[in-house]
Amino acid sequence: MTKADLVDRVSDGTGLTKIETEAVIEGLFTSILDYMKNGKGIEIRGFGTFKVKKKAARFARNPKSGEKVFVPEHFVPVFKFSKDFKSLVNDGVKNMGSEE
Repeated sequence: MTKADLVDRVSDGTGLTKIETEAVIEGLFTSILDYMKNGKGIEIRGFGTFKVKKKAARFARNPKSGEKVFVPEHFVPVFKFSKDFKSLVNDGVKNMGSEE
């Protein structure tokens, strides 16, 4: 599913125009990104949690040359699905398989 598909689907479900829906979705993505850029987490109950995780500095190996490379401390975005989300996906995929 692309962002355009998501806009179409949300627009159909809400009655908003596609332009209004795209603005709302862009606003959501921008808000999530802004919070995470500031090191803050976001919890959406029943969906999941966005967090920023600190990765310690370390030495890694370049797979092509085998050379040792220093990787400085950095921060990465992490998303953890809620139990409800996982359960709904699991049940949905199981039910799709039993229909065939």
